[in-house]
Amino acid sequence: MPEALPVSTDPVPWVELIPGGPVHGSIRPPGSKSLTNRALLCAAMSRSPSTLTGALASEDTQVMIAALRLLGAEIDVSPGGERIEFQRTALSEQSREPAKDLLEMYIANSGTSIRFLAAALSAFGGRYRLHGVPRMHQRPIGDLIDAIGEVMEGEIVAESPGQCPPVRIESLGWRSDRVRVAGSVSSQFLSGLMMAAPIAGALRAATAPSSSLRGTRISVVGELVSQPYVDMTAEVMRSFGAEVQVKPGDPDRDESLSVLVGDRPYQGLDYAIEPDASAASYFWAAAAITGGRIKVLGLTSHALQGDVGFCDVLRQMGCEVHEEVDGMTVSGRPLRGVDVDMNQISDTVQTLAVVALFAEGPTRVRGVAHNRFKETDRIGDLARELRKLGAEVHEHEDGLTIHPASKPYRGATLQTYHDHRMAMSLSLAGLRIPEVRILDPACTAKTYPQFFADLEALTGRPHHWSTSPLSGD
Repeated sequence: MPEALPVSTDPVPWVELIPGGPVHGSIRPPGSKSLTNRALLCAAMSRSPSTLTGALASEDTQVMIAALRLLGAEIDVSPGGERIEFQRTALSEQSREPAKDLLEMYIANSGTSIRFLAAALSAFGGRYRLHGVPRMHQRPIGDLIDAIGEVMEGEIVAESPGQCPPVRIESLGWRSDRVRVAGSVSSQFLSGLMMAAPIAGALRAATAPSSSLRGTRISVVGELVSQPYVDMTAEVMRSFGAEVQVKPGDPDRDESLSVLVGDRPYQGLDYAIEPDASAASYFWAAAAITGGRIKVLGLTSHALQGDVGFCDVLRQMGCEVHEEVDGMTVSGRPLRGVDVDMNQISDTVQTLAVVALFAEGPTRVRGVAHNRFKETDRIGDLARELRKLGAEVHEHEDGLTIHPASKPYRGATLQTYHDHRMAMSLSLAGLRIPEVRILDPACTAKTYPQFFADLEALTGRPHHWSTSPLSGD
C-alpha cells in the first residue's frame, strides 16, 4: 500500500498513474520556458514590435508578461498563449527618467523572471520591488545583487536574510560598462546581466555620439554552472540584433568566462520558439522506463537548449537514440547505471533519478550542488522521496547516488514541494510501480500545465485523480 501522510481531514489533491506495458508514440511538448522568457524580455526592450510563436503559456511566462506590461509594453496573447504580439515595446515609450512611483512586481516562484528582471530593470532605471511566494524569498540572489551594485547608479537591496528576495531597486541606470559576477549558484545571473547590457547601451546611445559606443564586458568569477543556458541566451540576443561575444576568461584573474555585449539595441522580429527540452526529458524517460519507443517532435541535437543532451545520458544507460530532421526518438532497452556529471543539464537530474530506479547497478550524479537552491532542494528532497519507494539513496555535496531496490518497489505517496519538476519526474515511477500517488499535481502549471493530460494521451490509460483525505502513521 502507498506510504501515508500524517492524519489529515483536509482534501489533498493527488494523481496516481496506472502502470502498464511499453509506451509508444510521438509528442511535441509546449514551447521552451527558458527561450520564451528570454525572448519576452528582448522583445519588450526592442526598438520595434515583435511576434513570438510557439511560446509557452505557464505561470512563469505569465508573471514575466505581467511585469513587462507594467513597464508600458503592450502585449497581445493568443487564447492558447502560443502567439504573443508586441504592439508597443517598453523601450520605445521610456522617458529616460526613473519612475517616481514604486512598481510592485509579483513573480511567484519564477527564477528566470526575478533574475532577468532585476538586471534589466537596473539598466532600464526606475523604482521597483520584486517579490514572490515564500520559497522565492529563500532562494539566494546575492551574487547578482552584488554584480548589479558594481555597475548601477542607485541602490539595489535583497530584503530577506541571506540576500534573498524580495528585491528592491532604485536605479538611475548603469554607470559603468564593466561588471564581474559569480557563476556557481546560477547561470541565470550571467544571462540576466547579458540581456540587460543592450538596454544600458540603448540608453547610452541616446546621450553619446555613435563613435563613443563600446559595449559592456561581463566577467564570470570562478566556476560557471550550466553554460549551455548562457550559450542559449547569447543566441536569443543575437536573433534580436544584439552583438555578443562569449570567450574563455583570464585564469590569472579567476575568470572562467568573459562576455562582451555591444551597445547595439535590440530590434524586433518574428521569433519561433523551440519545444521545451526539459519537458521532453519526461517522455524520453518514459520510453526508457517502460521499454517503449517515443519520438519528441521539434527537437534535435542542434537545438538551442542544452537539455537535449539528456538523450546522450540515456544512450549511455543502454537506450537507443535515433535522430531525424523533425525530432529525436528514444527506444528503451535494458538499463545500466552510470556515473555522470550533469552540471550542464541539471534540470533533468530528477528525471534521470527516476530512470535510475530501473537500471542494473547504481547511478551517480555529479556536478549539481546548485540544485539545492532551485524551487526546492532538488538533491535532499529528491533523495527523501525516492527512499519512500524502496530505493537506497546517498546524498553528496554535489549530487547523489541511487541504488536500485533489491526487492520490488512499494507504492508511496510522494511530496512535490510545489516543484513542477518533482511532480513530473516522480510521476514517471508510476508507469512501473503500482499505487504511486503524486501530491499537488497542479504545480506543473509553473512550466507545463498540460503535462498530465499529454502523458495520459501518450500512455492511452487514464490517471486516477482524487482530492480525498489521506490518513497516515
